[in-house]
Amino acid sequence: MRGVTEPVIETDVLVCGLGPAGAAAAAAAALGGVRVIGIERSPEPGLPVQCAEFVPRMIRAEAAPIDAAWVQDIDAMETYVEAETADLTPDFPGYMIDRARFDQALVLHAVQAGADCRFGLSLRRLSPEGLAELSDGSRVRARVVIGADGPRSLVGAAIGCSNREFVLTRQMQVDLLQAHRATDIFLHADYVGGYAWLFPKGPRANLGLGVVPAQRAQLKPLLQTLHTQLHRQGRVGSVVHSNTGGLIPVGGMQGPSAWLDAVAVLLAGDAAGLTHPITGAGISSAVTSGHLAGQAAATFCWGDRAAVTDYADELQSVFGPSLGRALRRRSALLEGAARSTLDAAALRRGWIAYPDYWNDAPVGVSSQATPLMATKAKETPCLA
Repeated sequence: MRGVTEPVIETDVLVCGLGPAGAAAAAAAALGGVRVIGIERSPEPGLPVQCAEFVPRMIRAEAAPIDAAWVQDIDAMETYVEAETADLTPDFPGYMIDRARFDQALVLHAVQAGADCRFGLSLRRLSPEGLAELSDGSRVRARVVIGADGPRSLVGAAIGCSNREFVLTRQMQVDLLQAHRATDIFLHADYVGGYAWLFPKGPRANLGLGVVPAQRAQLKPLLQTLHTQLHRQGRVGSVVHSNTGGLIPVGGMQGPSAWLDAVAVLLAGDAAGLTHPITGAGISSAVTSGHLAGQAAATFCWGDRAAVTDYADELQSVFGPSLGRALRRRSALLEGAARSTLDAAALRRGWIAYPDYWNDAPVGVSSQATPLMATKAKETPCLA
């Protein structure tokens, strides 16, 4: 009947966004024995794909759905600095995945755990009292709201914790003319604030590039130039099968916890700024933070109010050191770009494959230590 207000939907946990972070959060909260509603703007999980689709091998312990999405193994990383020959980082294991299937498997796990996952539905507004107004006009009152709604998170904005620094990416899928089991990274002074990548995916490959928003006009021509070069080298075909792009937060952790009146609010994944400021890696941190957020939400609903601040402390413990180093390296790279002083040594110091990245001594004091492979894997590129 016109003019009649629909009753407010009551639940324990509302998860906004059902990508890797949101799906992991919904599953963990539901397994914790509380009522969970998850909403996702896209009509189906995993689409559109906006990811280079590489994940480090260590994520297997965090996300069993990797098996459903596996495409091929990766053994190493090859890094090209300017026009130099590649620097090989051996024993750098990981997987190329089908991101859509990966997300679908995570959502299926959440549904099987008891979460009510709804697609084609998004958050329109989160009031100062924590009441969620959805795109279909319905309203949801939850005890905990988990914001896993991406780089431009509305949940984050509602608590004053928005990402402000980004990298813009553009990616094309091309034919791979030579079998390859390494992720290729291209570092160049022209790729301001970012880098380019060629990630093999069976008979095809994801070829992409990221730059700061101020270089938006250069993004497409720079990627086209790299595509032409790789085609002339006989590595990739000339046909572009698809194009995609995305926005990656690179300013470090936001939030990740707050209150709207009596409603606890937790941020996870991209919404919490957990993507790596140098590599853009985001899948592993999304799954990990989502799982922790879901557990914290359930714990809070069962009466432990400290779970909210404990979540923030745990994220700082898990991600803080890595993000802090990456932010320092990113700042140095941007300063070098502004001064036109980015040489090969500076580019290497700003990339995780090189020992100097891990050396916090002053520039010019070289480190001979080789970083632990587990640590490197945790910060491997996946522009998600």
